[in-house]
Amino acid sequence: MLKDFAYSFIPIFVAMDIGGLVPVYLTLTKDLTPQEKQDVRWQALATAFLISIAFILAGQFIFKVLGISAADFKIAGGILLLVFAVVEIVRGERTVSASGAHVGAVPLGTPLIVGPAVLTSLLILISLRGYGLTLMALMANLLLVGLAFKFSHRVVRLIGQDGLRATSQVIGLFLAAIAVSMIRRGLESPQ
Repeated sequence: MLKDFAYSFIPIFVAMDIGGLVPVYLTLTKDLTPQEKQDVRWQALATAFLISIAFILAGQFIFKVLGISAADFKIAGGILLLVFAVVEIVRGERTVSASGAHVGAVPLGTPLIVGPAVLTSLLILISLRGYGLTLMALMANLLLVGLAFKFSHRVVRLIGQDGLRATSQVIGLFLAAIAVSMIRRGLESPQ
């Protein structure tokens, strides 16, 4: 069970890229009061969770309506994840232009915490691991994001801005590897 949970947890963890989220969160909330920062954290996490659940529920229905197989989605999702990973690695860091007390839902909740890479991972994990493990892995990852945001100043003090950038680059590399694995599994799956 622990091994299956890890296989569900890791792709979501890699796709969320906490190392890349912390500097963005700090930038977006730098002029906010502690209460406003807490409100932004909760809004971002609630938005990310609700969008994930909606996508999980609607995604399977959309598959059926459009006649898309799990193998098709693995290949398409893998290609999409690979593109995101390459862009993340090449670009080096995320940039944002919004700031203030209204950034919790957009851009933090979506597309930064739960964007296309996470949504793709969720749908693929549902087909591979089932709803229970995937939802537990999603919740564990959202908890980690919340803790990283709450203690973001300590994280930066501990590993520094360069450490965060390096972590984000390594995570991008893992995301690329997961993407290639998804494409390979999609190609190997019977139609």
